[in-house]
Amino acid sequence: MPSAASRLPAVLKRFSSTAAPTTTIVTKAIPSKTHLHKPLPDSAFPKGYALTGLHCGVKKKPELLDLAVILSTSSRPTSAAACFTRNAFKAAPVIVSQEVLQRNDGRARAIVVNSGCANAVTGKQGMEDAWAMARETDALLPEPPSTSETLVMSTGVIGQTLPIAKILAGIRAQSVGEKRTLGSTFDAWERAARAFMTTDTFPKLRARTFTINGKEYRMAGMDKGAGMIHPDMGPPATPSGQLHATLLGCILTDAAVSPRSLQSALTYAVDRSFNSISVDGEMSTNDTVIVLANGAATAAEEPEIDEERDPAAYETFKQELTSFAADLAQLVVRDGEGATKFVTVTVEGAPTYKDAHAVASRISTSALVKTALFGEDANWGRILAATGSIPLSAPLDPTRVNVSFVPTDGTAPLPLLVNGEPEKVDEVRAKEIISQEDLEIKVELGIGTESAKYWTCDFSYEYVKINGDYRT
Repeated sequence: MPSAASRLPAVLKRFSSTAAPTTTIVTKAIPSKTHLHKPLPDSAFPKGYALTGLHCGVKKKPELLDLAVILSTSSRPTSAAACFTRNAFKAAPVIVSQEVLQRNDGRARAIVVNSGCANAVTGKQGMEDAWAMARETDALLPEPPSTSETLVMSTGVIGQTLPIAKILAGIRAQSVGEKRTLGSTFDAWERAARAFMTTDTFPKLRARTFTINGKEYRMAGMDKGAGMIHPDMGPPATPSGQLHATLLGCILTDAAVSPRSLQSALTYAVDRSFNSISVDGEMSTNDTVIVLANGAATAAEEPEIDEERDPAAYETFKQELTSFAADLAQLVVRDGEGATKFVTVTVEGAPTYKDAHAVASRISTSALVKTALFGEDANWGRILAATGSIPLSAPLDPTRVNVSFVPTDGTAPLPLLVNGEPEKVDEVRAKEIISQEDLEIKVELGIGTESAKYWTCDFSYEYVKINGDYRT
């Protein structure tokens, strides 16, 4: 009679205690991320904002913050811009925030965020709950509006309704009394950043100063994301692009910027930052990045920065916003679920930016490339296969393509493919480079002058464990 092991399906035999041989899996520790979050001086943050983060009961553990409230307290009008997921199953908070921006012609003074429940694919109840969060937050503003000026963001499990009574009570507690914790200190900003978190391992918070026409302004922001990360976001009501996660972010500045120019700058910045990252190639129903510009550092009589009125000032602001957004976006990749590597994918010599971006995206989402990075295996043929799978606006000539590993320690790059011909690779040197926590993969297409960057990470056993147990 056949043994029990011989009767098992082939796919299961390799896991049977009597089937032989087996492979021993050696796991490696996930690098610490604690160095990526440090205190900032209170003076680093923009003027005219009050924030907090608190526990209202969306999450089970009371020590985990799950509700953030952000208010503009400036006497000047506050411009608002956002880029939202292009997923067809847009979450209720995405739809509500789009409508608020459209009703108010790009003006909004508040943001409310909950974590622990995405309020996505929740039907009519989800829409009612998102509007209730907006209205309750409106009541905290210095002069409550007749039409909502609150943008809403949610993150967490899809398909579950919010414990809305708990959330509304948490918002209401910020109106008056001893439970009010709204403030403008580093502690207040950090609490808000922690309230964004789901599987994140650290609060992602950054701040900087910048100068336009001799005047100093401040910009600060926070985001969250570690899994379901491959955003494809655009301005309100734009058509779907290529399939690309949950990522939430907000950036606040005390510069005065017109609504249309703020949206133009954010759309440009997001394409070169949040739309250029990938952890697992999965697009979320909730991806949202919001910018508020409240003019609190600007005199009342000074005009808003506008791309037509002062193109040079606008260009400076746009580039500052893009650089800052890229810093925040990269923190998401560094905190990727189970990630042990931070990888920059650079594609040069493309006919168009869109071509370069598409190739970089494909390499960054290749499971074969990402698992080879985790295993520290210099299997560069996988990079080439991913590169060649993308249709470009001009024919790709394989004899002009170069691929190399670029270390981040300043030592020489390692060529892998030169003009379509494989190099005799120093495997020891290749192992040294891909054993580093940070590295760059560089691909030169040789058919144009445009370039793009993507930031990605590896796939580890820990990623499977986290997502296999996400709801339990």
